[in-house]
Amino acid sequence: MGVGWHDGPVPETHHVDLCIIGSGSGNSIPDERFDDWRIALVDDGPHFGGTCLNVGCIPTKMYVHPADLARMPEHAAPLGVDLTLDQVHWDAIRDRIFGRIDPISAAGERYRAESPNIMLFRQHARFVSDKTLELADGTQITADRFVLAAGSRIRIPDVPGLAETPYETSDTVMRLAELPREMIIAGGGYVAAEFAHVFSAYGTKVTVVVRGDRLLRHEDDDISYRFTRLLGERVDLRLQHTLCSVRPTATEAGPGVSVEIAGPDGTRSCLTADVLLVATGRIPNGDLLDLDRTGVAVGENGYVEVDDYQRTTADGIFALGDVSSHCQLKHVANHEARVVQYNLLHPEAMMKADHRFIPHAVFSSPQVAAVGLTETEAMDRGLDYVVGLKPYADTAYGWAMGETGDHIVKLLADPQTAQLIGAHLIGPEASSLIQPLIQAMSFGLRADELARGQYWIHPAMAEVIENAVLALPLDHRSPGNPA
Repeated sequence: MGVGWHDGPVPETHHVDLCIIGSGSGNSIPDERFDDWRIALVDDGPHFGGTCLNVGCIPTKMYVHPADLARMPEHAAPLGVDLTLDQVHWDAIRDRIFGRIDPISAAGERYRAESPNIMLFRQHARFVSDKTLELADGTQITADRFVLAAGSRIRIPDVPGLAETPYETSDTVMRLAELPREMIIAGGGYVAAEFAHVFSAYGTKVTVVVRGDRLLRHEDDDISYRFTRLLGERVDLRLQHTLCSVRPTATEAGPGVSVEIAGPDGTRSCLTADVLLVATGRIPNGDLLDLDRTGVAVGENGYVEVDDYQRTTADGIFALGDVSSHCQLKHVANHEARVVQYNLLHPEAMMKADHRFIPHAVFSSPQVAAVGLTETEAMDRGLDYVVGLKPYADTAYGWAMGETGDHIVKLLADPQTAQLIGAHLIGPEASSLIQPLIQAMSFGLRADELARGQYWIHPAMAEVIENAVLALPLDHRSPGNPA
């Protein structure tokens, strides 16, 4: 903001070799190779360490695993084992998770604050001119090089009454004082899918309100429709419904929320619950930095524009992670941080980021994992492709687990080159099973070589990957590796 932003004496000015904005993946850049650099690290988040550590990947998965355990009785019964779930201790689960995460965050902040060549500023900042950053207290930082790693924040929909109604987001819901009896989740993406699994497994009555006709709409159609059907057996799904208004109300358990929704025909109805969880996506934080004042271009939907080397349109300014990546994935941010780190150290011989085959996973129940193109995307691009699809139930370990055909592996490949172009899984351990497919795509391994160029342990669950690869109707097989 510049002039008028602060009162009092003339502010300090610091010039540094490198200024990093954000304490997530950007915080991993300074190592011993930067010991002779003067560095400023700026972050105004409530917790040091970024989204993944504090409110994203790590704590959510620490909630997911107990949720998977809580569902064991229903999985065991068809196999002849009677298990009972006595109780879920929400406070014990919550305190175990943040009893580990909060000290890690605090230790990371303390380590940076005590680093001899790093100045840590825990306050908001905006650019006021070319390569000049001004902090909330008026301190100004100029730098030869900047790294924008400011992350993203919750997208809050414009719904009448929401601003006046207490609600939760993924930033806050994991620290609830007690387990809610009823919860309404607004959203149909991976955040909604994971929390619907967690809270329903813990015993909360969950209703999910989704604008579209399915959950996880960015997944392959065979996966998203299948996932929607399976989750719909456990929670109350209101597909093709929109939020009309929200207001505070009272429930049997105390203060709550009332949500008016409209169906596809316009018919309105009212839902009440103890808690409303808004899970409608995240937006990049670039708009909070006044980037135009330092020549950094911001593109569609607020993402900072970067080239293959993670450089912005301003000389000496790099960007990485959620502020510039539409993927908004921690493993992408980590990769980009390594690229930026290398390029800062080797400005005359920079390396490019590799965004060819970016995988992702949804840790709900069932798990979902994917890499590459969906079938719809392959069709839209006019590609020549073939499909191999196999259910878990067709493998011996699938028999052991009592699989019924709901869980599948679906592969897409070029029939001429035998190169995989897409992989889509839904089922147990999908996030791990997909790894050899990611590896094959990344290193150019032909599908037939993947299937027959190595042993697959029998009767392990991974045989479903082998079977799906063999199901691809390829035009020819690799010499020496007959199918």
